[in-house]
Amino acid sequence: MRRQLKTALYTTTVTGFVVAVLIVPMVRADRFDDQIRALNQDTSVKQTQNSQLGAEATSLADTISKLQADINAMQNKIDANRKKIEELKIEIAKAEVELAKQRTILGGIIKSMYLDGDVSTLEMLASSKDLSEFFDKQQYKESVQNKVKATLDRVQQLKLDLSTQKATTEKIIAEQQILQNQIVAQRAENDRLLGLNQGQQDALNAQIKDNSAKASQLRSQQAAENAKFFQGNGSRVVAGSNGRDTYPNIWRNSPQDSMLDSWGMYNRECVSYTAWKVYETRGYMPYWGGRGNANQWDDNARAEGIPVDGSPRAGDIAIMNVGYYGHSMYVESVNPNGTINVSDYNYSYNGTYSEGYNISPAGLAFIHF
Repeated sequence: MRRQLKTALYTTTVTGFVVAVLIVPMVRADRFDDQIRALNQDTSVKQTQNSQLGAEATSLADTISKLQADINAMQNKIDANRKKIEELKIEIAKAEVELAKQRTILGGIIKSMYLDGDVSTLEMLASSKDLSEFFDKQQYKESVQNKVKATLDRVQQLKLDLSTQKATTEKIIAEQQILQNQIVAQRAENDRLLGLNQGQQDALNAQIKDNSAKASQLRSQQAAENAKFFQGNGSRVVAGSNGRDTYPNIWRNSPQDSMLDSWGMYNRECVSYTAWKVYETRGYMPYWGGRGNANQWDDNARAEGIPVDGSPRAGDIAIMNVGYYGHSMYVESVNPNGTINVSDYNYSYNGTYSEGYNISPAGLAFIHF
């Protein structure tokens, strides 16, 4: 009885230890992924806000541009009216000169007529050769007087009209300046709002950059946790040899995540590599709409009727459903003790090829393409 109890306790302890070894790293990875997910969500929100601010900034810039165009147009009108006032001043000055001239002429005529008034009509008649000459003199004086008076009235009216136009134009300029000042104030307000908008964008960009740095640090920590997971269950991962890496050069030699592969996945990611291995060995890889997270693959496969279970075979795709993204590996071979040897990309979140040996299949899902 004691032996059975001791055996049971030993089995329970070992089982508990194995479960703890398998589960604890996953919990740690999930902890990192939760933080990464929170940072990604926060970044997404801030990017959306930044996009909205960018749209507002564009709208403000357009408004400022239109207001400046209105300011310029109003200034052109003011300048034109000021030019008109200067022209009116010149015309008024000319009219005043002409008015003075006509007044002088009229004054001379009046003086002449006054002097002639001292001569009696009888004397004037006697000095004339005949009645016709007498009447001609009288008509000439009256004609010149009327003409000068008409000219004087015309010039006087011209001066009055010019002065009225000048006063009207000055009033228009004053009104236009008021409108221009209002537009300038509107532009100043929009400039202020644009400055605030840019400040908000700068602050959001700084926060996005900080989130990116934190997420990168967390990914590095998660990669370290992944390594601990494999070390903890007796497996090891070593740098791969390019002699065994068949991943196409166009994707391998380009910066990570700089292009999409033939199945809509980013290059040098684990899923891009395993998609290539399926295509290379089977001749066909389903297009799953660019759904690139490894932990989606087993569900995608089941949806298409592709077998998925916990029993590994050479040529399978092994899925590690740990964390937010998971990880996919190509099963190179199955060892006699049931462990597996794999090849993969981006295991350490650095976009490189690597190989793993003697990995326990426990906790992994295997897709039999």
